[in-house]
Amino acid sequence: MDVSSGLSGHLGVRVTCSASPLAQGPEEMQRYRSPLVSRYASREMAFNFSDSKKFHTWRQLWLFLAQAQRSLGLPITEEQIQEMETNLENIDFKMAAEEEKRLRHDVMAHVHTFAHCCPRAAPIIHLGATSCYVGDNTDLIVLRDGFDIILPKLARVISRLADFAERYVDLPTLGFTHYQPAQLTTVGKRACLWLQDLCMDLHNVERARNELRFRGVKGTTGTQASFLQLFDGDHDKVEELDRMVTTMAGFKRAYIITGQTYSRKVDVEVLSVLASLGATVHKICTDIRLLANLKELEEPFEKEQIGSSAMPYKRNPMRSERCCSLARHLMTLIMNPLQTASVQWFERTLDDSANRRVSLAEAFLTADIVLSTLQNISEGLVVYPKDCHERIRVLSQQAAVVVKQEGGDNDLINRIRSDSYFAPIHTQLDQLLDPKSFVGRAPQQVMKFLKEEAIPLLTPYQSKMDVKIELDL
Repeated sequence: MDVSSGLSGHLGVRVTCSASPLAQGPEEMQRYRSPLVSRYASREMAFNFSDSKKFHTWRQLWLFLAQAQRSLGLPITEEQIQEMETNLENIDFKMAAEEEKRLRHDVMAHVHTFAHCCPRAAPIIHLGATSCYVGDNTDLIVLRDGFDIILPKLARVISRLADFAERYVDLPTLGFTHYQPAQLTTVGKRACLWLQDLCMDLHNVERARNELRFRGVKGTTGTQASFLQLFDGDHDKVEELDRMVTTMAGFKRAYIITGQTYSRKVDVEVLSVLASLGATVHKICTDIRLLANLKELEEPFEKEQIGSSAMPYKRNPMRSERCCSLARHLMTLIMNPLQTASVQWFERTLDDSANRRVSLAEAFLTADIVLSTLQNISEGLVVYPKDCHERIRVLSQQAAVVVKQEGGDNDLINRIRSDSYFAPIHTQLDQLLDPKSFVGRAPQQVMKFLKEEAIPLLTPYQSKMDVKIELDL
């Protein structure tokens, strides 16, 4: 059986290939599917970037535009408005796909499809607008809604790690600099290093979300000329139209200046905070992986989970490894909007379109996944206090000669107890050797940080805190 690959060469030759004998079974298994959606992402984030949401939002924006234009005096009837409202959900996706194939224009394909089920409203759908009225404004709505999905998830991770830090506020553990044994710290203090970065991310994501504006009603090159013509040169009505539609879409402000599109610097700002979050998650999960090797701390390990097909004793930190893997992808995505913003010619070029379909969606999907996974990790972290203390004992600098050069056990404490020179302090040794006496102000720092910085950030998200993450994979 021959199947078309759908590829066209430079000479217009249609390329065909024979189907693989493996290409059998359900149709969806014969095509590449992004693992971000098929394997990892939450249903809510996958829907946020779905065609269904996009095209329903387009229709809602056309309705907003018509309602505002009618209220400002354009000859649009209530019957036309009602017809549009009635058919917001009535999308013939097959017809839209056929129209796009014919017209080579996705927005006009959906204008025709909407008009087909709204014959009375057909003349006023998309009146005075350009494609970016629905395209860019929908993107901004989706970005805003994407942030609204991410923010409570980030807050829950902070909440879980704050509980963890408080639980182990004064448990001594060996600190490391350069991944070499250093002064003692506490498990809680180390967790606060993670928390501080996450708190910075929460601030940044909130800022990026709140600074998003609507593109609004700006016309083909951003001059609003078509709308000025519709309102017979009335500048006030054009400004009011812009304001009304912006409010209807749930935004407080619109960008005053746009070209045909909103500035692609906005995408840079959006993906910058997500890439920065990726760096934070990567650092946290790398620490967890290293601590797992030191037998101090482990991520959750399911009862029937297999660490290795050949080594049944292994307990691989696979969730942390997944976070690192996906966070690495998230960090690289910032290069797409940076390069796109740098090559937007004058009022716009279309070489941003295909790129943005991939980079914006993947950034939010990836951020969503790593936060859900990190929440699952932080809800089930296991600390091994005896191993923490053993690291302190084994790596005592004073006994390094015995351990490193003679291959013997660390017997420093026994040597002190048996040496008459130390007789005056033999009764105080247990107190003197208590690791808690070497952690400085770590416990006090942890409690101050949690009280003054971490916990107050969670106040807006209290109603969304009681969500537990279970991972299928």
